[in-house]
Amino acid sequence: MLILVTGATGKVGRRFIAGLLDDPRFSNARIRALCHNRLCDETDRIEVMRGSVADRAVATAAIAGITHVVHLATCKETPSDVMDVTVKGLFWLLEAFRLSTTARQFILIGGDAGIGHFYYRHEGPITEDTPHSAYPGSYALSKVLEEVMLEQFGIQYDLNGCCLRAPWIMEKDDFKYTLSFGDDVFGGPDWKTLVPEADARRYAIEGTVPLLRDADGRPLKRNFVHVDDLVGAILAAIDNPRAKRQLFNISMDQPVDYGEVAGYLARSRGLDSVDIPSQFHSNWMDNSKAKYLLDWRPDYDLELLIDSAWKYERSQDDPRIVWYPG
Repeated sequence: MLILVTGATGKVGRRFIAGLLDDPRFSNARIRALCHNRLCDETDRIEVMRGSVADRAVATAAIAGITHVVHLATCKETPSDVMDVTVKGLFWLLEAFRLSTTARQFILIGGDAGIGHFYYRHEGPITEDTPHSAYPGSYALSKVLEEVMLEQFGIQYDLNGCCLRAPWIMEKDDFKYTLSFGDDVFGGPDWKTLVPEADARRYAIEGTVPLLRDADGRPLKRNFVHVDDLVGAILAAIDNPRAKRQLFNISMDQPVDYGEVAGYLARSRGLDSVDIPSQFHSNWMDNSKAKYLLDWRPDYDLELLIDSAWKYERSQDDPRIVWYPG
């Protein structure tokens, strides 16, 4: 088994490679890590390639001899690159994959940007049958195009593809910094811009957290997944016949409720919260299909997500570096 991992040095790529190499079920597996700007270390089970999937020759060489692909490489809100990297890059990989004599399975990691995140109102749980609805910008559009392209290659060529659609992926102390009123905020909203400047400085010092409210005035519900749970789903999908040509929502069992976050942090750590109104909409990704077909379960609930983030202590050789805003 030779698995091509694109985006190998990212949050999910690093954790997936470590998890697979430690899993006795995959003791004979080797990794081909396709890296672009950053490199990972080579070992007796990891070979490293450098290049961009937007280059057809790179994509073709990366597929040569592999049995599986775990496609993680993506491009955020950069219109000058996103179509070349995310859309054309996936096309070249799929073209090489379908022509390969060794390739067996293609796993794509999608995102909830493809169904609008919290930008649109949903009248029920978001399932795999919910229509695509990209929010404004190039990134969300690219996530829709990825899912559709993989689906169509399955229809055209009976390609054994699987898409694991993940919401916002957390690791280490990420979740703590999604709630920061300081310049160190991870992702959005940028809370300090939503309150008076003096209040934002005080909230950042005191550790006050935002209680985001949805367009109906209720505490907003937003979907997250911990990287360890996502990696568990990828491992569950590898060579699983029930994953062929399937799309799965991979998320926590319940969305994060900002009211429950504020309440738990008040009880457990004595932190205050402040209401933040918005026109965003609560939503709930339904992960029951992945549970049923992949026999997968997420370990992280709200309290574990919060506790793990607040208890995480970074070493000096593990600085907090945000390679992209969210």
